[in-house]
Amino acid sequence: MTFEDLKIIKPILQAVQEIGYNTPSPIQQQAIPVILAGSDLIGCAQTGTGKTAAFAIPALQRITANNTAGGRSPRVLVLTPTRELAGQISENFTSFSKHLKVRQALIFGGVSAVNQIATLKKGVDVIIATPGRLLDLARQNQISLKEIEILVLDEADTMLDMGFINDIKKILAFLPTKRQTLFFSATMPASIRKFATSILRQPQEVNVNPVSSTAVLIEQSVYMVEKTDKPAFLVKILRGRRTEQSLVFTRTKYGADRLVKVLKKHGFFAAAIHGNKSQNARQKALADFRNGEIQILVATDIAARGIDIEELPHVINYELPEVSETYVHRIGRTGRAGKTGFAVSLCSSEERKSLDSIQKLIGNKIKVARLTQTRNSA
Repeated sequence: MTFEDLKIIKPILQAVQEIGYNTPSPIQQQAIPVILAGSDLIGCAQTGTGKTAAFAIPALQRITANNTAGGRSPRVLVLTPTRELAGQISENFTSFSKHLKVRQALIFGGVSAVNQIATLKKGVDVIIATPGRLLDLARQNQISLKEIEILVLDEADTMLDMGFINDIKKILAFLPTKRQTLFFSATMPASIRKFATSILRQPQEVNVNPVSSTAVLIEQSVYMVEKTDKPAFLVKILRGRRTEQSLVFTRTKYGADRLVKVLKKHGFFAAAIHGNKSQNARQKALADFRNGEIQILVATDIAARGIDIEELPHVINYELPEVSETYVHRIGRTGRAGKTGFAVSLCSSEERKSLDSIQKLIGNKIKVARLTQTRNSA
């Protein structure tokens, strides 16, 4: 199947081709026709499956076909949990709308709202926003959402985990009841499904790469390391990997900062990214990691949503996540686009139950590695 087969209009098709997209991914093949037909959608797909294009391309096409782009009021609203992910989605919309007269606004907290309000006043077609800041602006009458035709809830499971459900419900009150709603989530537990069905009308459902699946090109291993030994052990692993970049996950913001100090002490170029960092600091750390100025990015799970690094060789779970599905999301940052990736986990005796839950979810035993392997091949 090609994008031409999906009946994408020429301006978007040209942009897609210029980006280098040739064959639509499974989520795009299944979701785009549903969205173009005007149906509500529940999409279950992991990060890295081409999910953003699956809703951005048809959303742009629909407002273009309806001749509703270019007005004063926004027609497409995308809600997403983090600033980083909002920025990534915005970049995608910019790329796909290169040959369209479509204007967009990126709305998130942590920075002054002055420039965001100024952009909105000029008139926009697409808004990509985090819930808190958008709700604030809507309450202040700085934005009208009465003409929204398409609502996208992206990374819905994370938004609910972060406590955004009340903000989302309040935002819904500002939207027209007659709209197309697209609900994307990496996981679909009962609570998420219940919320989805409460706001969608006769949705069609698309499931691609279930959360229990891990890319076959990701080589997974686990080292049994007690908590007190983890800092020194991580240093040995990273030294064995020489200059290759690694994304390291911790459970807490404090733990991320503390680990960066340890790594810098041992001569590594490292930075942390988490919710307590300013927007400028987060953007700089991510940019430095992308361009290779730093070797190691230490991140919490929430901050890591939206991190999309091409050809990232290694993901390291310094601490195992408490939620098993999160493990799949973490290691999915490597092994993309047909490339081989390596996912290494450090598991203490306190984390054995988490490891058991992860292995049960993915349906495989993760290879237990030894310290000697760290020196030779890790």
